[in-house]
Amino acid sequence: MADRVLFISWTNPVRGAEERAVEAFNEAIGLFGRMQHEGRIESFDVALMAPNNDLGGCMLLRGTAEQIDAVRADEEFERSTIKAQLSVEGISHIEGYTNEGLARMMGMYQEAVASIPQHS
Repeated sequence: MADRVLFISWTNPVRGAEERAVEAFNEAIGLFGRMQHEGRIESFDVALMAPNNDLGGCMLLRGTAEQIDAVRADEEFERSTIKAQLSVEGISHIEGYTNEGLARMMGMYQEAVASIPQHS
């Protein structure tokens, strides 16, 4: 079961590169679909945001720590990221935790909180 996530987000397409941005978006969805079908990730979701100045959209990949590490090191993923960087602004890859990983991280957080004097 997935205990890790990779959150991929971007802000806006580069002006004049909107068609390239759509192409990069579609290629990424195809790549992640193949990865899911091959068992290289557990699942992924895609969201496009209503018009705003902060976030254009995001993709959330779910897998084990090993799967997420393998995605990050995958040459096709790296090429897809480079193509996206040339067509959208503010691209970001952030790793995180879910399911058992979330429980483990919250346990570590609670241990750290307990070790630090709290001020009221």
